[in-house]
Order: sequence, then structure tokens, then C-alpha cells
Amino acid sequence: MGGAFVAAALLARLGSRIGLPTIPLFILAGILLGPNTPGYVLVDDPHELEMLSALGLVLLLFYLGLEFHLDDLKTGGRKMAVAGSTYLALNVGAGLAFGFALGWGTSEALVLAGVLGISSSAIVTKILVDLGRIGNAETRPILGIIVVEDIFLALYLAALQPIISGTDGAGAMAADMARAFGFLLLLAAAARWGTRLVGRLFATRDNELLVISFLGAAVLVAGIAEKFGVADAIAAFMVGLILGTTDSGDRIRELVHPLRDAFGAIFFFGFGLSIDPGDLPVVIWPVLAAIAVTVTMNLVAGLLTARVYGFGAGPTANVATTLLARGEFALILATMAAAAGLDDRLSPFIAGYVLILAVVAPLVAGRSHWLARLLPGGRTGGDAGGPGGVAEAAPARDPETARAG
Repeated sequence: MGGAFVAAALLARLGSRIGLPTIPLFILAGILLGPNTPGYVLVDDPHELEMLSALGLVLLLFYLGLEFHLDDLKTGGRKMAVAGSTYLALNVGAGLAFGFALGWGTSEALVLAGVLGISSSAIVTKILVDLGRIGNAETRPILGIIVVEDIFLALYLAALQPIISGTDGAGAMAADMARAFGFLLLLAAAARWGTRLVGRLFATRDNELLVISFLGAAVLVAGIAEKFGVADAIAAFMVGLILGTTDSGDRIRELVHPLRDAFGAIFFFGFGLSIDPGDLPVVIWPVLAAIAVTVTMNLVAGLLTARVYGFGAGPTANVATTLLARGEFALILATMAAAAGLDDRLSPFIAGYVLILAVVAPLVAGRSHWLARLLPGGRTGGDAGGPGGVAEAAPARDPETARAG
């Protein structure tokens, strides 16, 4: 673990000198020091860091929930649902069509629909933090799309498992979906009506006790969620959503920063450990074709989201590029596919697809202004919100947002 921290820090410091974001460098550290590349191997078995990686994902999404207020759901719920559903329909639909076009099989096509259709919540969160965009106007729709994706994810996993494994019937599938949806409703009810009670439970002037309390709550609820078939990520997000509206919310945001950054780095390092670059040449052409499909669908989804919210070229480009990354969910699907004995080409395909997008997405998101110039209204130079201009950013609460996007 110490070696992982040091390696990630050294590469990130070197990369910062030439303007590279930290995410691909953390992943690169994992690839170089993992069992799949020649040279010194720091970690023989990627599963050795599995729990720490899971904690990093939980903290990243917990922080995301702290920044996403219930007022955003109340005032923009309809727009959020429309934007999220549109994004899913375009990307999941394109992924399903792409899967059938490859001709690898129906179960494989269903897996590829999820791989191509769902963004990486962890990478998207880290991009928003690193680029100082948490307070931007277009960040709310981005977070809304992630919420819709994670809700879809819980139901999708419950439905997909029996289909690709062929071990359970329709009744078991319906029961799993009902259980997952019921737990989500319970979390939503707590977010809607339980914040006052939760606020009293977490009220303390002692920072040590507050850290232990919110960390325990986030991890515990995430663990319980997995037992109900709900992604631990969305459970952590909901806990953050609830705590962010309490009187302790501002202190929790400040106290969670070092934990989020440290274990987030371990998450991306562990992500790199699981990737074998040697598998990429076998499926390079399908991978490149899938990336082209994903980039196209994200651009279309960004344009439609901008139309829903009345954004100009700048926010449109930010939406399209920030949501481009694919990550932890795709790797979960790769594991499920391997366990079910599906086509052997799926695992190297998913690894190559995820690796390229995980590296490219932060770079592209940091240069989204180049894309903005090519979009309608992108050359007008206006900075005002609404159509034809760039939406003005709201003041950011995160101290890291002092860095320019």
C-alpha cells in the first residue's frame, strides 16, 4: 500500500509538470507495477488491494453526494430525469447495437450494452474535482445523469446476472430487481424525510468523532446495499446526499477531502493492476470502433442535454467530454462475463476499451474548449449563460476549485 501511494504520487508530480491530469497517471502506476507488465512487480494479486479500492470508490461517490443537494432534485428533477434517460437510451442502445454487430452472441451483446452505456462515476467525480468544475452550472446535469445511471445500474445488474448465467428463472430475477428497487426507495425516503433526525445523530463539535461517524455510515450503508443488489457507489452517494444537508455538512466536506484523495488514488492504482496491456492487440479494431461509437453518442447526448438546460457551447462540450470515461462498472461486467463462460474476447476487449477511455477522457475533458469552438455558438465568444454562451459558474465550495479548469 505504501509503495502504491509513493508510485502514484511520483508519477502524478511528474505529470503535473507537463499539465497531465492525475487519473491516467495513477492508472499507469498500477499497470507498470502490476503483474501484467515486465519489470518489478509491487502487487502480485490485484485482489490484495480490493477492499482499499472499494473504499476509494465509496469515498469518491460519498463526496459527490455531499455536493449534490436535495434542492437540485426538487427543482430540477424532471430535467435530470430527461437528460439521464436520454443519455442512457443513446449510449446503452448504441452499445447493444454494437454488440449485435460484432456477432459474439446475445449475452455478450447485453454485456457490451452496459460496458458502452454507463460512465465511470469515480472518474467523472475526479475529473470535476481536478478541473475545478464542481461549482459550474453544467455540473448539476452531469451529476444528475450519474444518479440516473446508478439507479439504472442497480436494476440492470439484477436483471443481467440470471440472463448471462442461465441459473435462475424470471421469478428470481424479478425478486432481485424488487429488492434492489426497494432499498433504493428506502434510501430516497431517508434523504427526503430523515435529514433532521440524521443531523441530530451526527451533531458533534469533535472532528475525530465526526470523521469516524460519517466514514462508518458511508461504508456500512454501501456494504448493506451490496447485499440488496444495489451498487455500493450509489448507496455512498445517497449517504453523502443526506449528510450534506445537515448542519455538519460543511465540516464533513472539509474533513473528507484527504480521505477522498488518498483512497481515490488507491482505487485508480488498483484499476491499473487489473489491466493487461498485452491483451489489447487481439481486439484493437473492435475497441477503436467502440470508442468511436462512445465519443459520437456522448457528443449527441451533450447536445441534447444542452438543449434541455439551455446551455451554450462551453457547457455542452463539458457535458459531452466529462461523461466519456468508462471504468469500474465495465470491469464488474467483465468479471461477470468471465464467470459465466462467455466469449473469451470480452475480457481483453473491455480491458482495452476501459484503459484507453480512462486515460483519454481526463485529457479530453481538460481541453473541452477546443470542442466548444466547433459547436454552434462556440465562436461567438459570449460568456453568458443560456444558448450561445458559456454558463457562468457558481462559486465552488471545494477549496481545490481554485485551480483553473
